[in-house]
Amino acid sequence: MSWVASERYRVRQAPDGLALVQELLNTRGIKEYAPDLLAGHESAEEWLTGAAEAWARVRGLDVPDCSLSASDPATLRDLRSVFEELVAMAGDGTPAAGRAEPDARVRLAPDSRGQVRMIPSGRGAQWLEAALWSETLLAQRAGVWARLKLCRNSECRSAFYDTSRNNSGVWHDVRVCGNAANLRASRERRRARESDPATGPAAPAADPLAGPAPRTALGPGAGPAEG
Repeated sequence: MSWVASERYRVRQAPDGLALVQELLNTRGIKEYAPDLLAGHESAEEWLTGAAEAWARVRGLDVPDCSLSASDPATLRDLRSVFEELVAMAGDGTPAAGRAEPDARVRLAPDSRGQVRMIPSGRGAQWLEAALWSETLLAQRAGVWARLKLCRNSECRSAFYDTSRNNSGVWHDVRVCGNAANLRASRERRRARESDPATGPAAPAADPLAGPAPRTALGPGAGPAEG
């Protein structure tokens, strides 16, 4: 299995385990394009199973138990909202709303090279929450957390990984969302100019083939004043 939620939006994938956070964010549906993968119990459990398998391959760990309780899909949607706020805060500095402390449980264990790593505990939604907070901490320590972003297009908001040199990207795809946003802005500016009584519609351009305009008399029998 792969990162199916992110791949359907054709976004740049985040590295290592940070891709799990990106994958959760991209479960959100986009109107008339893709459904919300967490909308129902069956689709949510199918998504989590695939995402956990992809994460386990990345981290070289066993696949966790991904069975969900009846209330877990709602918990996953709440988690998604929490991480949307965190990613937005990293991008524009907006303070996150006050929330309850996360219930993330991990254990520490050395790998085959003696490197200590965090291993998320629990199953289903509990496991996912622990894995998400672990990967967020690792990404922040590695200095790559701020490169995970939400597309600025309000009708898209897909999560992408910014690979620009100065971390200035705002669109998941500038050819799709960037061009569409610029076109909308151009139309709005034109409508504003046309509706503004101070400016009004632009005057028609002069016809270069019409020749000079006729002279207008200054009064009866009048001509230019002599100095």
